[in-house]
Amino acid sequence: MHTHNLSHWQHEHVFDAGSHNAERSTRLVMWITLATMVVEICAGWWFNSMALLADGWHMSSHALALGMAALAYGAARRYAKDPRFAFGTWKIEVLGGFASAIVLLGVAALMVFGSLERLFTPQPIAYREAIVVAVLGLAINVACAFILGHAHHHHGHDHDHGHHHGHHHDHHDHHHGGEDLNLKSAYMHVVADAATSVLAIVALVGGWLYGWQWLDPVMGVVGAVLVAVWAKGLLAQTGKVLLDREMDHPVVDEIREVVEHDADPHDETRIADLHVWRVGKAAYSCAITVVTHSPTLTAEDIRSRLAVHEEIVHSTIEIHRCPA
Repeated sequence: MHTHNLSHWQHEHVFDAGSHNAERSTRLVMWITLATMVVEICAGWWFNSMALLADGWHMSSHALALGMAALAYGAARRYAKDPRFAFGTWKIEVLGGFASAIVLLGVAALMVFGSLERLFTPQPIAYREAIVVAVLGLAINVACAFILGHAHHHHGHDHDHGHHHGHHHDHHDHHHGGEDLNLKSAYMHVVADAATSVLAIVALVGGWLYGWQWLDPVMGVVGAVLVAVWAKGLLAQTGKVLLDREMDHPVVDEIREVVEHDADPHDETRIADLHVWRVGKAAYSCAITVVTHSPTLTAEDIRSRLAVHEEIVHSTIEIHRCPA
């Protein structure tokens, strides 16, 4: 059995410049969100706007989630060279995204509860003042979304390498899912804030112009459903990575093709057992058991074939030879 050393890749690439940029952007947005939260809660209390109060406390949960995302980046960077993490610390960031998704679901539940409470016990609202603060909150949320979206674009560009491998592997020239799920979770929290701010503005304008007090809690429920749907999608994405559910990924078929189809047909080389899991944003490890009639096939031969796929950074290869 032969293995390929991962340590160089782990130490040099697991926390790259894109991750540093994402961490800085997340921390900046966290502080902006905290400041906006304080303004909205104070304004909601002063103007007797339950909508603003709810949005302010809603933002507090997002500030917590953004703090968790920043903490995950910090932990991944701090332990990047810790040998106890066999495949690096990337999953700390994914775990941060998973935790943020759970917080989002909690936010959605609280929004439903608060909206139903306002539906049955409506309160008089200083509409004009509340609308001004809500619009200010929306503008800040849009700015934060731009900051994180800009970081996501550059981070994704760092990992979105096409694999031009030449020969008949050219048709494998595609990106293998290097998405930063921790940064995506932070971005979704900010977008959720912006969406609920829009709904709050619609509700406040409707109540101010037409006296539709019921519109505020209805929009709260709509916003909660929207947030819950986003959270469910993020939970599915991060959960898939945390549970190593990668065997339906295109890279698995590419490994099979390299090992089996590229071999000499007289050798009848076949994969008897294959396990593939992700160890980075766009990096994979594999464990392969090969059965072959070839008397000369070595693990290095297979590894040289796998080298056309740069995303495979670690391989454990076992060869069983069958009699002719």
